Amino acid sequence: MIENPTYRGVVHPWQCDHMGHLNVMFYVSKFDEASWNFFSMIGLSAKSMSNDRAGVAAVQQNISYARELFPGDTVVVLSRVLEVRDKLIRFEHKMNCGETGELCATNEFTVVYMDHKTRKASPFPDDVRATLQQELDGQG
Repeated sequence: MIENPTYRGVVHPWQCDHMGHLNVMFYVSKFDEASWNFFSMIGLSAKSMSNDRAGVAAVQQNISYARELFPGDTVVVLSRVLEVRDKLIRFEHKMNCGETGELCATNEFTVVYMDHKTRKASPFPDDVRATLQQELDGQG
């Protein structure tokens, strides 16, 4: 499985809580930005989903925190496909400290591809499914 960089950023002081470290809502925010870059990389850009009248819906999200992040810390998120099904993908984000590479948090997502009109899960487009499978097989 290939890990692709999907987000780079910095921890701003205004993103920190009363403990002085990155507040959990901003871990989620950074993982969300990584998700949109990940979707675009596999062929599910916001524009393509709008044109297809489709989208993705998160059905499960699990976050594990491994290390605190403080103002000025840089972060890099690497993403990889864990599982591919007809209408569902499961993928992982790993947030690392930009300077040391140390793991700070992981986020495992399960999402379904949805038809906006029927509001039901539908199969991924063939090209997206092929890209996902290549990523899973380590050929992407």
